[in-house]
Amino acid sequence: MTPPMIAKLLAYRWFGVFARALLTLPYWASGTAKLADIGSALLEVQKFHLHPAPVVLSLSILIEIGGSIAVIIGRWTWLAAGAQGVFTILAALIAYPFWTLSDPALRFNSRNALLEHVGLVGGLMLAAILAGQERRS
Repeated sequence: MTPPMIAKLLAYRWFGVFARALLTLPYWASGTAKLADIGSALLEVQKFHLHPAPVVLSLSILIEIGGSIAVIIGRWTWLAAGAQGVFTILAALIAYPFWTLSDPALRFNSRNALLEHVGLVGGLMLAAILAGQERRS
């Protein structure tokens, strides 16, 4: 049973918006940083051999910022959270290939970073579930 004070806090609309903003913080912060320094962002995409780099970068920014806005305001949450989830899994597999590393410390850190990203995907899935429940009630 949820304590009354906590239940009251959870019922506030602003609290849900705040929670969704925190959940999507890594995405909108990253997308904003990419927009602020397109040159470095393009170099990062090229470092991972993703082509065509301008298209990949544009899609990344769209998913990161556009998806965040949609999740935060609660519109098309299933689509936005799904796009961010797929983006996150693909990016994590590319950026943190722990299974290829021979150094135990590097492998450990890379595996943990990948698992943190998987946890974010779980949060996005919950956001989509909750948005669907809100629409039905």
